[in-house]
Amino acid sequence: MVIDHDDADDLTQITFIKVFEKIENFRSDSKLYTWIYRIATNECLMFLNKKRKRFFIPIIDVERDLGNKLEADVYFDGNEIEKKLQKAILTLPEKQRLVFNLKYFEEMKYEDMAEILDTSVGALKASYHHAVKKIEESLKAD
Repeated sequence: MVIDHDDADDLTQITFIKVFEKIENFRSDSKLYTWIYRIATNECLMFLNKKRKRFFIPIIDVERDLGNKLEADVYFDGNEIEKKLQKAILTLPEKQRLVFNLKYFEEMKYEDMAEILDTSVGALKASYHHAVKKIEESLKAD
């Protein structure tokens, strides 16, 4: 979600600190990993929103900044096709990008995503479908 490895490392650490601090609030009516994913997802979204507000920049410029970080990332070991895919993903609206990442890269079930994102399976399937179509169009344009 945040592209930059240093930011991802920081957010992972923050997530597990919050998990440690809030573990007594965990209700076993959900799965532990979906609860942790929800915390991590919220941390990523808050990070991106803070970045946007801190620099008074529109969402498009944040995505452009993330794309530039992808270009300069020494840890990125993918080929040009993978880089194009990542850039196409960055053009998606935030929710579609999140759903696409969880489904495509994490191979998460829609039911688990629905629990994490507090939405319906149908809405997630629609978001994923729209994301795939937009990515296909973006890759064809390149």
